[in-house]
Amino acid sequence: TPKHIECFDNSNIQGHDPVASMVCFKNGRPSKKNYRKYNIKSVTGPDDFASMHEIIFRRYRRIQEENGPMPDLIVIDGGKGQLNAAIKALNELNLYGLIPVIGIAKRLEEIYYPYDEIPLFIEKKSTSLKLLQQIRNEAHRFAITFHRDKRSKTSLKSQFDQIPGIGPKTRTA
Repeated sequence: TPKHIECFDNSNIQGHDPVASMVCFKNGRPSKKNYRKYNIKSVTGPDDFASMHEIIFRRYRRIQEENGPMPDLIVIDGGKGQLNAAIKALNELNLYGLIPVIGIAKRLEEIYYPYDEIPLFIEKKSTSLKLLQQIRNEAHRFAITFHRDKRSKTSLKSQFDQIPGIGPKTRTA
């Protein structure tokens, strides 16, 4: 039974202000101090697969560098494409096969295993599926909230910001 689960999700609107989130559940409960927010740095435009690759690579490269604890399970919010992007990042870090990774697609609550063409359908009333849904929904909520906050900050700009020599005090006055 996985005691330490990390779940990832992306958020953007037509490629603008792309962000991602990682939520951590330990012993079936949210571990909010271990949640992480990511600004997508290397992807331009609406490319969920490249964004997923970037955050998985950044997260687990950092854990490797700091000799931190690896999760017992990685959950990717999305279908085969996002899962394959995560697998590619884990392969680049020589971690693939050491940590189980799955994808969960929202539409039919399908569970995808790496390189398996046919998704797994878990009984709708299963506690396992309910936990995966809770983790996925929390990652989605966390990513959406971060994206809204970032979008709000970038959308509220003053025309005075464009004028050289005008600082915050003059702009406010």
